Amino acid sequence: MKIKSYGPTRSAQMASALVLGGVVVLGGCGGSSSPPAPNVLPPGITELGVITYPAVAVGSGASAATQDLLTAGLGRTGLGAAAAPAYADPLNPTALELRRNAVYANYRAILDFSANGGYGSLFGPNVDIAGNITSSEGLIPGQEYVAALDDGTGRKRVAIAVQIPDSFNRLAPCLVLGPSSGSRGVYGAVGTAGEWGLKHGCAVALTDAGKGVGLYDMMDDSVNKMDGTRATRASAGALNFFAANITDAARSAYNALFPNRLALKQVHSQLNPEKDWGSDTLASASYALYAMNQRYGSSDSPTPFTAANTIIIAGSASNGGASVLHAAEQDSSGLIKGVVAAEPVTQLGSTAGFGVMLGGVPVAGYGKSLADMVTWANLYQPCAALAAPAVMAETSIFNYMSLTGMNARAATRCDALAAKGLVTGSDTAARSLDALNKLRGFGWTTDSDQMHNAHYALGNAPILAMMYPVGYGRFPVTDNVCNTSLAQVDATGTPVAVNAATKAQSFAVANGTANGTPASVVYNDSVGGAKAWQFAVSVSTGVADFGLDNALCQRALVTGVDSVTGVALSASTTPTLAQSTAVRAGMVEVQITANLRAVPTIIVAGRSDALVPVNNNARAYVAKNKVVEGASSKVSYIEVTNAQHFDTFIPFSGFDTRFVPLHIYFVRSMDAMYAYLKSGTALPPSQVVRTTPRGGVPGLAPAITAVNVPAISAAPATANQIGFSGTSINVPN
Repeated sequence: MKIKSYGPTRSAQMASALVLGGVVVLGGCGGSSSPPAPNVLPPGITELGVITYPAVAVGSGASAATQDLLTAGLGRTGLGAAAAPAYADPLNPTALELRRNAVYANYRAILDFSANGGYGSLFGPNVDIAGNITSSEGLIPGQEYVAALDDGTGRKRVAIAVQIPDSFNRLAPCLVLGPSSGSRGVYGAVGTAGEWGLKHGCAVALTDAGKGVGLYDMMDDSVNKMDGTRATRASAGALNFFAANITDAARSAYNALFPNRLALKQVHSQLNPEKDWGSDTLASASYALYAMNQRYGSSDSPTPFTAANTIIIAGSASNGGASVLHAAEQDSSGLIKGVVAAEPVTQLGSTAGFGVMLGGVPVAGYGKSLADMVTWANLYQPCAALAAPAVMAETSIFNYMSLTGMNARAATRCDALAAKGLVTGSDTAARSLDALNKLRGFGWTTDSDQMHNAHYALGNAPILAMMYPVGYGRFPVTDNVCNTSLAQVDATGTPVAVNAATKAQSFAVANGTANGTPASVVYNDSVGGAKAWQFAVSVSTGVADFGLDNALCQRALVTGVDSVTGVALSASTTPTLAQSTAVRAGMVEVQITANLRAVPTIIVAGRSDALVPVNNNARAYVAKNKVVEGASSKVSYIEVTNAQHFDTFIPFSGFDTRFVPLHIYFVRSMDAMYAYLKSGTALPPSQVVRTTPRGGVPGLAPAITAVNVPAISAAPATANQIGFSGTSINVPN
């Protein structure tokens, strides 16, 4: 990929050809000598190229001519296929092949892609904006403007992709901002904000908000480039997406002690990227307006589109939902006209001045930060998953999503917690119930009891408990904070050299976290040698207990006290007081104000969310917003029963019978926000939407219908209305 810096103006008629990675893209040339309002590239933005995706055919999507904006040429059929398309050369995939497979992976990662779960009938590329099922594959032609945002250091490198469909309505312009969910790359919101916006003829600004697949191999100094292909740090040059900020000498010394280790951008950039999620999202909006004007401006009118005449909706899910809330809070220029945040992560700091009630009864725990939640979960979740209320009868049917194969280690964790006085009870049954009650008291709802098993089995708590404290503390990869590192591991959990094909394809197959593709969380001090968290033997217990010592250390980083004794950390403890102070300072940097500046906002969340519990996030944020903004608040809160964080879980046995897709309510919330901004239709009032699970036999649940997922009501019944009791939000049972 070649960097192209454009002059201050350019009309579509003056576009010239530029070759970008073998693909013909649009380049720039000079504009009018004195335009009335020059179209200026926003500060900090370097435009990398513009590719036209004509979407003339459905196929493998290996070239720009067979790709489109939404599905990368795969269409509804290809996105629903069981496997991603093959690479011509798996060890050397092209940028376009990586884009295609990244779209495939990211679309499926956040949605229920099964036909019985609603894909192709209630949502999907072939379902039009009126909800009609069409025979179309759903390809959307247009142009994609790709850019990088940096802070001048060359280390920030936020990826932005602005998609402008050929169906863009120049007479009624609209723009959707879609920061990625989770730690995903630039296409992380393609199935949520991307699909909704493109179908409505809006431009879409996708961004990784400083996260993304920045996989750095400590052994060979190789990186992902901005287009996803791999290169050495030196050869990547200005297109290097992320490399650890260390010298070759330091890297060699580290490799001698800890071979085959990896670094990830969000964890090891030493920039605490979360603090910039809002400003990065706002920067993507500015670049999107620039791109829209580049495509449709003329010498007589270089900037036909501005924030004043364009409907701009910021809408995304999870960390993307957090990003759009951050952006609205920071938007002093009035760019954003409306916000839709699904299952957002909200970092509130203090809970003083507001409360959360369920059925008129105050809840025990609410408003906890992400680092507080995940380090608490990492301590108690494996033990709690064995409690009678948390057991899933279907775990023997679908072991991949359960702790079934790790039950002995989970019981050992219960024993180890008891030995340290962290749970009570004389046996596993009693200890696990105590652990479950500790989670409930920390903000988890009883509706999420049966999600703890799957969440811990997939490593959500061990992964996030490692990632976020390191990121907040801005620690270099060489610090091995709490004796942890990242590496690909073999079947026994031992670090090994990263698989060449997986590394080459990482832009498409990885998700920016240490989920095992290819990076896993490794506990270096495991007795007998470094092991992945699943296999770790703690020094203090001498048993395989999922590395309790490491979990206790990570918890101490967040709290500032020893996790067993409660004694304040010092310069001689592990972790040290200095490390904990750095982590807690980083946590303050990412706190939000809950002041949305009276921007119309819909927050939608699933009551059964076990990753981002509603008491700590959606409910708490709405409560604080009401206290902060008072009568100026324009927030509607939609809480959906029988919905949880990962729609992609739903096709699996036991989840299919119990949960409905939250994505449907994201789409409906976007519809409602657009109707409000475009036509003045009132936003729906805050309410609980009571859904009906599909039921049936686990693994064979019947097809979902509209009956399972009722509409958001314009006038909810009294029993479903979410209101306030003093300064506390009151959610009906």
